[in-house]
Amino acid sequence: MMKKLLVALMACVLLAGCGGSGDEKYTAGTYTGTGKGNNGDVTVEVTVDASKITEVKVTDHAETAGICEAAIEKVPAAIVEANGTEGVETVSGATNTSKAIISAVDAALAEAAK
Repeated sequence: MMKKLLVALMACVLLAGCGGSGDEKYTAGTYTGTGKGNNGDVTVEVTVDASKITEVKVTDHAETAGICEAAIEKVPAAIVEANGTEGVETVSGATNTSKAIISAVDAALAEAAK
């Protein structure tokens, strides 16, 4: 009886170890999100694998030329580096564009979430 219990217990331990790393929080793919900018919607594409953000691209916007470029360059890179939007700072002078990008990424990540 004890031997059967031990075998069953070991099988459970082995099966529990086969479930993956536990870091999986996304369904891998590319997702689209939008956020409200100064002059309309800002649209982003967010590419994720099972556990991290691999790319963020602003694909469409009507933000003011000469002002928005710094946010469009820096905020997506900061989001990829942070693997999320929490703690990502806005770009001075392009605060609303920065917030629109962050909001759009949050929307896309909500779609990607497992």
